[in-house]
Amino acid sequence: MVTSLATFLNTLLYAGVGIFVFLVGFFILDKLTPGKLWAEIHDQRNIGVAIVAGAMALGLAIIVAAAIHG
Repeated sequence: MVTSLATFLNTLLYAGVGIFVFLVGFFILDKLTPGKLWAEIHDQRNIGVAIVAGAMALGLAIIVAAAIHG
């Protein structure tokens, strides 16, 4: 029981760290691109920017997952 609780807490910790790193990375990518991504996607309905932002999010998520997994 104790090991399963420790495993569960470790999983939550790694998930929290992964989400934090993902958000920081996406914020940095947003700053590196010209314009505001959310304004272009939501206000201007720019599908091309949405596809690029989604691809960046997937790529960043894969990198974070690989870094955490080892």
